[in-house]
Amino acid sequence: MSNHPLSVTRPILFWRRLFAVVFSSSLLMPNFGNQPAEAQVTQYCQLSATAAKEKEKLRLSALKNNQDAQSRYQKLVQKHAQELQKCRNRTWPENQAIWLRLYPCDIQPGAVDQIMDRIVNRGYNQVYLEAFSDGQVLLPGAANPTAWPSVVRTPGSEKVDLLAAAIKKGRERGLKVYAWMFTVNFGYTYAQRPDKESAIARNGKGQTSLYLVDNGSQVYIDPYNSQAKTDYYRMVQEVLRRRPDGLLFDYVRYPRQAGSDSIATKVTDLWLFTPATQEALFRRAQNNKGLDLIRRFLRKGYITAGDIGEVDKLYPQEGEPLWQGRNPPAAPKSILTATDRQPLLQFDLWQLAVAHAMQGILDFVALASYPVQQQGIPAGVVFFPEGNQSLGQGYDSRLQPWDRFPSNLEWHPMAYATCNNGSCIAAQVQRVLSAAKPGTQVIPALAGRWGSSISPNRPSLEVQMQALRQFSPKIKGVSHFAYSWQYPEQDSDRKFCRAR
Repeated sequence: MSNHPLSVTRPILFWRRLFAVVFSSSLLMPNFGNQPAEAQVTQYCQLSATAAKEKEKLRLSALKNNQDAQSRYQKLVQKHAQELQKCRNRTWPENQAIWLRLYPCDIQPGAVDQIMDRIVNRGYNQVYLEAFSDGQVLLPGAANPTAWPSVVRTPGSEKVDLLAAAIKKGRERGLKVYAWMFTVNFGYTYAQRPDKESAIARNGKGQTSLYLVDNGSQVYIDPYNSQAKTDYYRMVQEVLRRRPDGLLFDYVRYPRQAGSDSIATKVTDLWLFTPATQEALFRRAQNNKGLDLIRRFLRKGYITAGDIGEVDKLYPQEGEPLWQGRNPPAAPKSILTATDRQPLLQFDLWQLAVAHAMQGILDFVALASYPVQQQGIPAGVVFFPEGNQSLGQGYDSRLQPWDRFPSNLEWHPMAYATCNNGSCIAAQVQRVLSAAKPGTQVIPALAGRWGSSISPNRPSLEVQMQALRQFSPKIKGVSHFAYSWQYPEQDSDRKFCRAR
């Protein structure tokens, strides 16, 4: 999840116009260290080192079937949950979440308990648990009717439900556990199935995202494809069976390309060259002239005055070429030559193509979030604050129209900008708040570690949180990417099943 800010931006209002045109606590002990950041630790509801060690000692004893330790451990877990809730009720932000990935090794006894304990120790009261990523789903092998393989494929563990277990363990500690899912990025495994070939997004250069991403793990689908929609909807329903406290949809966009290709400037840069996307685009035509010009524009990447003249002759009974949202100028066609009309028609076709690609993202989000909202739990969208920018007549290649996401979804902007004092992060969040309708829950995601900088331009979480404090009470929740950054050594051990 890396960012790629563009150097020049335009107001978000431009995107709105484009769419309007085209489609109508007592255990929280103070830390009196010498560093200012350390002195602020208590305002984030972190448990004292003594309390954390006591709990871990009891957890280890409980694993050895020590009945007394088990009882004391459970009581302490409940006590810490109560203390955490009291602290968060009186501390900004009210909700503080962390992003978490589980590994097959985490099926070992006590592993998830330790992870959830550490999350509570750091003052978090919510967890965004990765349920679908990199073409794998966190469902048990024996109960996985989806199009993707299970994360846990260890022989003998076919019935282990790590997702359900993590939700249960989190709730025992007072944590709300959201399921975090990749969305338009279906992963490499999906692309390996021959029956899914037509569902993979393709640009006008004959490329799929599989050949544009360095590690070959990301495969973006055609959001208009019915098979892709059916497969994803079924998976969302299976995840919801585990009763998470909410769902977050990540990768609600197209792939970001590198270098000059990071800006889409021509129709071949767009992910429109799959059957379902094109059929949906053709349906936007409102007369034969419009349909004919759309087809020519896709085929060649442009239209000429000759194309316009030919279309006029083919359908003499029709007026101006029309498609959804197009309002041609009022001047009589007889006054304007085909040469006069060509620049505006080509520009209108380009705007139609861009808006159609983005509408596919919006429609897919609506489909994915529907069963979540039917259950009465929150659904959220994760996005880059720069993912919807325009540059000249070009657009950020991710085509992420986040300012068009509905306000009944939580907005989770990844505020990953780099600077040494957090001001650039605040600027990103301000941009999102300015676009959000009243009542929209904006929950920024920050990247970093407590107590130390990752790099000169990636300051500690304390510094980043302080930069966002100015936005309270508009912002009542903040999340931190990721657990693996907080505990890098343990994350590596878990990934490779190394015991400590």
